[in-house]
Amino acid sequence: MRLITLLFLSILFVSCKTEIKIDTEETKRVSTEEIKENINVNLNLWHKAAAEANFDDYFNLMTKDGVFIGTDASENWQIEAFKSFSKPYFDKGKAWSFSALERNIYIYEDQKLAWFDELLDTQMKLCRGSGILKLEDNQWKVAHYVLSIAIPNDDVTEVVKLKAGFDNLYTKKLMLK
Repeated sequence: MRLITLLFLSILFVSCKTEIKIDTEETKRVSTEEIKENINVNLNLWHKAAAEANFDDYFNLMTKDGVFIGTDASENWQIEAFKSFSKPYFDKGKAWSFSALERNIYIYEDQKLAWFDELLDTQMKLCRGSGILKLEDNQWKVAHYVLSIAIPNDDVTEVVKLKAGFDNLYTKKLMLK
């Protein structure tokens, strides 16, 4: 009888056991919409910091190993080189002004990486930006950014002719490396 009672109590105990979930980094999930909103805010602040020539705010929204690819073929800036290049523009109180007209954001499944593309209104007229963001210290930061000038398909032939001289010289320079 004791054995049956013990068995019954064991089965009852196991069946009544409730699972306790402990909050870990893996169980803390934020909604995709909330993440996208945070990213939108930070990207807008990043562009605003440039427009207002706020050097510290601008570069604080980039990762310590950030990369900025500019519109010129020679512009592949690692963060320190980009800071050196940019500093005189920021010091003059006029860096650049980009306003997003549209933006698409994609979140990686671990919610610590995201990538985006954006159509921008700039002093160069329409441009396209795209990049990768990392979640660092609970803040979304630009890790890699690519800026390109949007050229209507009907104008590509003319633009290619305009830049052919530079492109030929730069290609030769790169081939000599």
